Amino acid sequence: LFFMIVSVSAAADKTTVNGWVADSKCGAKGANAGAEACTKKCLEAGAKVVVVTDSDQKVLNVDNPEALKGHEGHHIAVTGVVTGDSIHVDSMKML
Repeated sequence: LFFMIVSVSAAADKTTVNGWVADSKCGAKGANAGAEACTKKCLEAGAKVVVVTDSDQKVLNVDNPEALKGHEGHHIAVTGVVTGDSIHVDSMKML
């Protein structure tokens, strides 16, 4: 007798959130138009890239920060998969 076990995972739901590309040190405090230089400085010092949502100021860690390279301090719409307090970015556009 031969049994084959197949694992099927449901496709994770993609969502789009509007927010600011900030850093893990400043979080929601860095979610504004005047914070670009500070965000870049904190990231260079080792902080992680985060997205702070417009709707509730939730800080989402970015699983793949290279997807937002060059958009530090920018206001964006980001589409991806949110899991807990993290987001895996599939695409983004400037707001």
